[in-house]
Amino acid sequence: MRVLAAMSGGVDSAVAAARAKDAGHDVTGVHLALSRNPQSYRTGARGCCSIEDSNDARRAADVIGIPFYVWDMSEEFHEEVVEDFIAEYAAGRTPNPCLRCNEKIKFAAVLDRALALGFDAVVTGHYARLETASDGTVEMHRAVDHAKDQSYVLGVLTADQIAHSMFPLGTDTKDEVRREAERRGLQVAHKPDSHDICFVADGDTPGWLHDKLGTRPGVVVDEGGEVLREHEGSFAFTIGQRRGLRLGRPAADGRPRFVLDIEPVSGTVTVGPREHLAVDGLMGIRPLWCGAPPDGELSCTVQLRAHGDEHRASVRLDGDRLHVDLHDPADGIAPGQAVVVYDGTRVVGSATISATRRVAGAVPVR
Repeated sequence: MRVLAAMSGGVDSAVAAARAKDAGHDVTGVHLALSRNPQSYRTGARGCCSIEDSNDARRAADVIGIPFYVWDMSEEFHEEVVEDFIAEYAAGRTPNPCLRCNEKIKFAAVLDRALALGFDAVVTGHYARLETASDGTVEMHRAVDHAKDQSYVLGVLTADQIAHSMFPLGTDTKDEVRREAERRGLQVAHKPDSHDICFVADGDTPGWLHDKLGTRPGVVVDEGGEVLREHEGSFAFTIGQRRGLRLGRPAADGRPRFVLDIEPVSGTVTVGPREHLAVDGLMGIRPLWCGAPPDGELSCTVQLRAHGDEHRASVRLDGDRLHVDLHDPADGIAPGQAVVVYDGTRVVGSATISATRRVAGAVPVR
């Protein structure tokens, strides 16, 4: 097959490209230039979209012996990921830009362009497995190494996208991949993993959002409505946050307080004890299915954040809304996050959380 290897400049994508070539495929490497000003994105160990990453990807392609190109996807990335990130925080939600990038850039814009150019599939260094079911459909499953499993951020893929994808690393550990990269002579063998948000150059997300959104004054209140402090923007807070609240005085019972709710119109941020974060139900919108959608109620597990715990659940689809009842309550779940549904190790699909239901029948959180 003719395959396009998306090469980020890290060790995983380099080894994935090398394995695709070893398997006999006609491989071409491509690095995605995602920033209109690459110096504004992270560099070094914390980056994934920098100029040095592009150079690392090029050197890896040379060692592997495959053609290499850089595709400018900066406009698409800014519109679909960065602008969405800003709008979601302004609306009081907590988005995951990596899921959005996978959905709109790596497995939509890139795959569409690849297929139009005559490629059969896109290969990436994500840790997930693809298996062919008895009916011939391609299913996505968790990676063998659950510590590195990235199926959560791939839960936005459709069945057609999965059918044109390759994930060669799904049966390996990170240490095994690094040792293989070293044997292959790849300079990125021991390059640190990227972390956090690539387009927030200094890692200060609240400060970055303040620069984009300006000052939007509001107050932090307790559950009784008492004003504890003023703030300059509710976008600086997330559901479940404990650190950085700067409340000035402790709660009456001396226990720490957490963000329970964010009301972006008034700018009111409500805080309270940790146990009031517990939710036992979710509503999801914009569902995406990696195969056939559930028919009736599905007993399953769900994951609510990257590298988070699995929760036993029952889900049912009602039109374009996904209802999730959690058998194991979860803490600190915010609208805007993704709920990814699993049947065993198989990824069923995902939805964007629009509301949560607190334990003991409290009013749903926005």
